[in-house]
Amino acid sequence: QVQLVESGGGSVQAGGSLRLSCAVSGYSYYIFSRSCLGWFRQAPGKESEGVATIGRYGTRYADFVKGRFAISKDSAKNTLYLQMTSLKPDDTAMYYCATVPCPPSSSAPNLDDYNLSGLGTQVTVSS
Repeated sequence: QVQLVESGGGSVQAGGSLRLSCAVSGYSYYIFSRSCLGWFRQAPGKESEGVATIGRYGTRYADFVKGRFAISKDSAKNTLYLQMTSLKPDDTAMYYCATVPCPPSSSAPNLDDYNLSGLGTQVTVSS
């Protein structure tokens, strides 16, 4: 059974940085290294939005985080990361990691489709 557990959220001032982690259990090293994963977020009163995804053929970012956030994964640790820099108050949200469908072509996973997710970690950015 696959489980995802996020950590690393917190409260920071605008311009600050945070690194989110997502421990993925239930995947072997082989499966995890080839898996497609992503981060999405949901702010109060707003719909969820895809932030970043990673797969065998690369990464994809939402326009509003390009140049500020970086997604990566460590297959030896079965852990997904989201390095967030230059944080803005608009980045305040609950952040979730999730498994995502791997695309049939040699491209990065889409930002719109999410399967199993964790319970989330809160990120609060003050001005």
